[in-house]
Amino acid sequence: MKKHRAFLKWAGGKYSLVDDIRRHLPTADVLVEPFVGAGSIFLNTDYEHYVLTDINPDLINLYNLLKRAPESYISEARRWFTPENNRKEVYLSVRQQFNATDDVMYRSLAFLYMNRFGFNGLCRYNKKGGFNVPFGSYKKPYFPEAELEFFACKAQKATFICSGYKEAFERVDERSVVYCDPPYAPLSNTANFTSYAGNGFSLDDQAALADIAEKTAKVRGIPVLISNHDTILTRRLYHGAQLNVVKVKRTISRNASSRNKVDELLALFAATSEQ
Repeated sequence: MKKHRAFLKWAGGKYSLVDDIRRHLPTADVLVEPFVGAGSIFLNTDYEHYVLTDINPDLINLYNLLKRAPESYISEARRWFTPENNRKEVYLSVRQQFNATDDVMYRSLAFLYMNRFGFNGLCRYNKKGGFNVPFGSYKKPYFPEAELEFFACKAQKATFICSGYKEAFERVDERSVVYCDPPYAPLSNTANFTSYAGNGFSLDDQAALADIAEKTAKVRGIPVLISNHDTILTRRLYHGAQLNVVKVKRTISRNASSRNKVDELLALFAATSEQ
């Protein structure tokens, strides 16, 4: 099966883990993802339908716009990818306008532009909800036209919803399997990366997610697969799951030589009580 890249650059994206995750995902009619992010697992699996949720409204609005009107979105987006727009002052102006407007089309176009022209594909907001990723200084940012077209086509099988992970689990039924790619637990107390959606993902959230996953599998008979760092904490949280260790390069560092491989866990809460 050919692997398809997401059109968004995404810190912690799952493209490099697609084969491992596919191998451990149970079969079902519907894949539910409470943390869809850039959508690499959605793009590289073959379920009848997808329920894809994320707490970031800009992400979900962009996906719904691309699903409904792919040709107009892609043609408008293409116009942003020019040498004139690859300048710090232009980027900062777009970022300022993005933070000042509620216009969904403008925000969706600016979101893609800032993702590709900003630093390292980061998606980060301050406590007031303002996007605050700095300019990226790349020679020629890539316009992901083919990736946008493939996403738009595949999106016809998907429902995109802006919600938290707890609400996403309420939409799960017996035809579903759930894949969770939450903001990762810190490798150390000093490594807690700045907040993704403006409100963070606490250790209490990590524990609550593990609890919901276990109950969804054992009580409702719906399997749940979670990916996370392999740490003492996550092994403790996922003690009721089948644990598989995989190695992946971290992509948060701009210097490729400093991107060390670290162990990651794929924790499967199976749909029976027999672990």
